[in-house]
Amino acid sequence: MKMKKRTFTPELKAKTVLEVLREEKTLSEIASAYNIHPNMLRNWKKEFLEKASSVFEDAKQRQGMRQKELEIEAEHAQMLKTIGQLTLERDWLKKSIEIFGPDYEKKFSKRPF
Repeated sequence: MKMKKRTFTPELKAKTVLEVLREEKTLSEIASAYNIHPNMLRNWKKEFLEKASSVFEDAKQRQGMRQKELEIEAEHAQMLKTIGQLTLERDWLKKSIEIFGPDYEKKFSKRPF
């Protein structure tokens, strides 16, 4: 019988990790209370502690990152526009070759004199 994968909300993860950090109960007691494997709680605690400093990041740093994201999005939009234009030009050239044939340059390069 296959077990269904459980998902946990960020709120539950934060709540359990804070309980672990308070050290009022052992990790095993908290894990059994929430029916979570102790290794999973250890992983959550590790991740929580690694990312805790991001809460106090400087506002300028966050704004700078947002600015970079906007620049990348603008560059991406410009590239898509260029790709679309080049695709239209290529399609037009293909149709021109179909209409005039592969030797269309010879037809128009003849001089009357």
